Amino acid sequence: MISFSADELSTQKMHQLLLGSVGPRPICFASTIDAQGNRNLAPFSFFNVFSAAPPILVFSPARSGRTGESKHTYQNVLEVPEVVINIVNYAMVEQMSLASSPYAKGVDEFIKAGFTPITSETVAPFRVKESPVQFECHVNQVIELGQQGGAGNLIICQVKKIHVNEAFMNEQGNIDQNKIDLVARMGGDWYCRANGEALFELVKPLTVCGIGVDALPDHIKNSHRLTGNELGKLGNLEAVPDAEFMYELKNKYEGQDAIEAAKTLLAANQAKEALALLW
Repeated sequence: MISFSADELSTQKMHQLLLGSVGPRPICFASTIDAQGNRNLAPFSFFNVFSAAPPILVFSPARSGRTGESKHTYQNVLEVPEVVINIVNYAMVEQMSLASSPYAKGVDEFIKAGFTPITSETVAPFRVKESPVQFECHVNQVIELGQQGGAGNLIICQVKKIHVNEAFMNEQGNIDQNKIDLVARMGGDWYCRANGEALFELVKPLTVCGIGVDALPDHIKNSHRLTGNELGKLGNLEAVPDAEFMYELKNKYEGQDAIEAAKTLLAANQAKEALALLW
C-alpha cells in the first residue's frame, strides 16, 4: 500500500486522489442569479444531503485549481442567497456536461446547453424543466475553506419547495430508483449510472442488531474461502438457527462441499440456511 502525506501533495494530485476514491458523488446542478438578474447554471459534485429536519443540502463550488478564481455560482449566492438544486439523470447528462464549460460571466448556460428555464415559486433562480427533481432553496450560510486554488466554499442550503416529475414516482408516492436513472461523478472524466444491474437492495438494520461476525465460530469467520460480504450476510442474522434447522440443512446437503453450497445459498440471500449448513 502506498501512503501520502497530505501537506506534501500538489493540489492537482490531491484532487485526483480524492475524486478517484470518493465516489460516486451525486451532482448538484445549481441554478443561481446575480444582482442584475443574469442566470447561471453549473454542476458540482461536491454535494450531498445533510439533514431532513430542517431539510439541508450542501454543495461546494471550489476555486479553480489552475487560476484560483471563484466560480460564478459562488459569487451569485453572495449577491442573491437563493439557489435551485436540480437533480441530474442520464437523459440530461450530456447537456449538463456542456453547461460546465468555462463560459464568461453573464453567459446564460440555460441557453448554451439547451435547457428550459421555468419560474420557481419561492426563490428567484429558475428551475431546469428537464430535471426529474428540483429543490428550491434559501442559502443559510456560506463557509469559505480557503483562498488558494482548490479551496472549497460550502453553500449550506435549506429546502423550501420540492418539485418531482410524477413519471419517476412509484405507486406509494416515492421516487422509484429504477425509473429515475440517476448519474453520479467518479474520478477524471468518468461517470456512474445508477440503473439496471448497478442497482441492488440491502435491507438496513434500523431496529434490530445482527449477531455479528465475532459471534461466528472460528472455522467460519477465519475461512479463506468466504468473502467479507459473505461473512457480513451471516453476521447480519438476528439469531443463530436452532439445532433442528441445522440438522435438516446438513442432511439435505450431505456429501456436498459445505462452503460451496453455503456460498450458493448466500448468493440467493438465504443466509439462515447458509449459516445452518456451516455451523
